[in-house]
Amino acid sequence: MSGSDDLPVVRTLAELTEMVERHQGLYVRWSRGPGTDLRDVSSTDDLTGVSMPGLSANPLDVEEWWEDRPVRVWVARRLHDYAHLPHEKGPGVHPWVLSGKETARGPDNEPLVADVRPMCRLDQQVIDEAKAEVGRQENPWGTLRRS
Repeated sequence: MSGSDDLPVVRTLAELTEMVERHQGLYVRWSRGPGTDLRDVSSTDDLTGVSMPGLSANPLDVEEWWEDRPVRVWVARRLHDYAHLPHEKGPGVHPWVLSGKETARGPDNEPLVADVRPMCRLDQQVIDEAKAEVGRQENPWGTLRRS
């Protein structure tokens, strides 16, 4: 895989929700894409500079405690909570979906994933729809970078 342009593009939150309902073991990663990340399947702890054994990513699998609540809201939250990363990490950073094997946990308890298989790139419209979905909730919340 030479870069994220080689990946199919998911253009709606509904399309991503269907993907999460059909497949287990999916993660979303915010980076410059698999073309960059797969050269050295390792993330670096921003605070210490320590190299970690896998790519840091966030799981998309629905947890049992979510029960019968809408998967669409679950997926929207998983995206919304990290939507600040393109602004924080700089130009070219975008979300993409991967599957792989969790090898460890990072300092924020995030999964570190190896044996990565890129699945798709997420269009900005998916993120916009996720933000709108969160905004429609009874008690909307902010991103993890709450100021």
